[in-house]
Amino acid sequence: MEEHTKGQIETKKHSEEKHKESKEELEHPREIKVEKEKKSILMTVKEFYNSQYKLLLIIPFILLAFSLVSIGLKYASTGDFINRDVSLKGGVTLTITTTEKIDINEIENILKNKFIENDIEVRALTKLGAQAGIIVAVDIEEGESDSLLEEIQRITGIELTKENYTVEIVGSSLGASFFREVVVALMIAFIFMGIVVFLYFRNFIPSTAVILAAFSDIVVTLAIVNFLNIKLSTAGIAAFLMLIGYSVDTDILLSTRVLKRKDGTVSERIFGALKTGMTMTVTTLAAIIVALVFTQSETIRQIMVILLIGLFVDIINTWIQNVGIIRLYLERKQKIK
Repeated sequence: MEEHTKGQIETKKHSEEKHKESKEELEHPREIKVEKEKKSILMTVKEFYNSQYKLLLIIPFILLAFSLVSIGLKYASTGDFINRDVSLKGGVTLTITTTEKIDINEIENILKNKFIENDIEVRALTKLGAQAGIIVAVDIEEGESDSLLEEIQRITGIELTKENYTVEIVGSSLGASFFREVVVALMIAFIFMGIVVFLYFRNFIPSTAVILAAFSDIVVTLAIVNFLNIKLSTAGIAAFLMLIGYSVDTDILLSTRVLKRKDGTVSERIFGALKTGMTMTVTTLAAIIVALVFTQSETIRQIMVILLIGLFVDIINTWIQNVGIIRLYLERKQKIK
């Protein structure tokens, strides 16, 4: 009797809910239809992501392969795996402050015709959104700086004095030495990160997945930076160090939620980690975009651009590559049991 009464109550409740939904559809037909379509698309994407993780794994591995080939070809053709600016390979950086409007493209083209064998970069120096001067970076030796000054005076028509310009000179041997030390520091940081990850998880496959994701972030981001012809300074190397930290952060979040927690299914734990991780990433991306819009510093701008690229790459490597590897690991572990 109790079961019959309970069934009647549930039927009545279900009927009331359907009546309520029907009433809402009559009152707001367009809004309800759009909402249902959104839910349908979201459910389709979620189902595809949940069921086709093996197929999705192809994407990050293709990206990694293309990036390694791209960096290898660059090294074979230029002897360098990145585009270095004068702070990392040596040269002269000339900063001129002036209120006169200067066409930086014209100056760069003229200087390239004059110094044919050298890399030349001319940037605008801005203050509160207005041009406040120019920065000229050329990989020439110290003895050639006088001819550079004379050429710039001739092109711009500005008389250079101690009050309106500064020169920074980095020797080629010093630049090369500093670059080697920076690369070694980056490698040491990566190795120690790997050791900490292995000590934390004490499991080969999840630890390797975290390290592989961080490695993929660095390699793919570097390939994109080379493709965009961004010349890396010491600030750029610092950005890659920051990227290692952020990558490991999201990967450990994922691995900890999925492997160490036991509540819910594997899919539920993955989507819980995804929600938290994407909130972190979107917040960081918003801060980076604000910095890019308002900063006047080329150093900060380069850091922000590299982090922006790296965070988008990290979304692929964490939430497709790492998720796929962890799910395959758990499936194999379940079969063995």
